[in-house]
Amino acid sequence: MFFGSLVLFALVMVALALTFLCPNWARRVSPAQWIIGGGLVLPALVLPPLVAWALVAGERLLPLPGQGVTRIEVVAEQFGWQFGYPDQGGATTVNLLHLPAGEPVDLHITSTDVIHSFWVPQLAGKLDAIPGKTNVLRLQADRTGTFYGQCAEFCGIGHAFMRFEVEVREPDDFLRVVDGLAAEP
Repeated sequence: MFFGSLVLFALVMVALALTFLCPNWARRVSPAQWIIGGGLVLPALVLPPLVAWALVAGERLLPLPGQGVTRIEVVAEQFGWQFGYPDQGGATTVNLLHLPAGEPVDLHITSTDVIHSFWVPQLAGKLDAIPGKTNVLRLQADRTGTFYGQCAEFCGIGHAFMRFEVEVREPDDFLRVVDGLAAEP
């Protein structure tokens, strides 16, 4: 998407430069030609590949059943996050989400009280946590490290402190850590 927008920007800048550097060229182009060329032809060349890419990328992120994807249950409540790992013996953490690097994970997001919004800016878009409803977000962190998430929906006086950490580890380390959490009393 970035490179597609970069191509579009470059084409517009070339047309702008030609207008300033070759005023005679710009005068030969009628307003209708500017509208057709810049408003129809240019977007018609750049936007279809971007839409095709978005459809392919979006399809990979759909939480489709039966794919053997790790499930993590995310429960929001004023003013914190609880993460449950039912595939790893029922381990839970508070305000700390563990993820495996390079593997898709389905986050099943809900709330116990008011609407919250799960958001890890470096990894995924926002998805609301709504009481009585479960929303599923497919997430894949491609590199290890520590990332930070927060509630992106005003949910009360303690909203500003409703933050959490995301620890992305190699898959073997992820299993070791989460299995260790499940073994704790």
